[in-house]
Amino acid sequence: MIERIPPREVTAELFEQWRLAVRGALNPQPMTNPVWKWLIESRLRPFAASQRFASNIAASIHPGWCFDRYGQSQTKLGDGRTVWIAGEHEDYYDSDFFIYNDVVVVSPAGEIEILGYSPETFPPTDFHSATLVDAALVLVGSLGYADARRAGITQVLTLALDHWQMTEVQTSGEGPGWIHDHRATLVDNGRAIVIAGGKVDPCDGTSLLENIDDWSLTLAGWRWERLTRRRWPRFEVHRQDRGRLHLWEMGEALWSKKVDWDDAEELERELCAELGSAPRLDILPMLYRPKIAHEELSQDAEEHRVYRILVGTVTVRYVEDDYGVQVTAEGDLPPAVLEQLRGDLIEKLEALEQSRIDWHVIGAA
Repeated sequence: MIERIPPREVTAELFEQWRLAVRGALNPQPMTNPVWKWLIESRLRPFAASQRFASNIAASIHPGWCFDRYGQSQTKLGDGRTVWIAGEHEDYYDSDFFIYNDVVVVSPAGEIEILGYSPETFPPTDFHSATLVDAALVLVGSLGYADARRAGITQVLTLALDHWQMTEVQTSGEGPGWIHDHRATLVDNGRAIVIAGGKVDPCDGTSLLENIDDWSLTLAGWRWERLTRRRWPRFEVHRQDRGRLHLWEMGEALWSKKVDWDDAEELERELCAELGSAPRLDILPMLYRPKIAHEELSQDAEEHRVYRILVGTVTVRYVEDDYGVQVTAEGDLPPAVLEQLRGDLIEKLEALEQSRIDWHVIGAA
């Protein structure tokens, strides 16, 4: 990070010319310009950058370009250069939401090169993995825009490091599906990439599913192989009306109340208006503490909204999203214990959401 004040060469006129997020048309298309270089160095968000120039940000509904992104890969090359690839800014509800399809190369001296691509060559990509293999980066997976996801397909691209061409790879075999936010490991002396973790979109309108298996992509021939078939008991609970859960807002309200922030009462009032009565925030800390013998495990700082307990010798994992909670027992548990876990979670969620809660089994593939 360096000076957030724009350098002299970034004039108001030049900012207006380059402030919007636009895509390339070639493979690749050089798009280096002073405005984007400044935004890369400062990491300013579009609104803050526009304020620097008193830009009329309401004049356009098109997202502003920025380098404050999630799901962006960062790879250090042997010569000291760093390659940053794609990623997204904000989420669908924000006016500056945009999934990028660009490549930014930063030299050890801080020199910046920005490359754009046509979306046909390089689809908007986020939460992918980038694995350095010889003179190329192999990009696996993407969350992407919902209407661009393909059931049963795993996006694989290669980025050549000599001329920066992006190429889509056609693979065969049994792959993980439309996966993102996973781990990629180069194995077998650089001959294969193993994919683990992450989430898969079944592309049928239901929730994202945790990937609980491991998959290998052999680079000679680009063939997928399934390495594991874990038949762990799994189920998901959700509102009967399929509405959004309020767990995130409840957590914010409880935290604000704990630290005595001024907005604590306002957050509770908003929840009361949505739920129909005062929220039972006292239940929230006990949501993943079932009334059976268990040990609470510490959270992983790298994981978002994931909670674990130990029941006997079996780890039970709770994963929240906006519309449900997925529960996975990483081993064998008696049916009666699974029923207790499920009943306990449903009872507490019904009290929190003040709504009927349903559940369904997540079947093993």
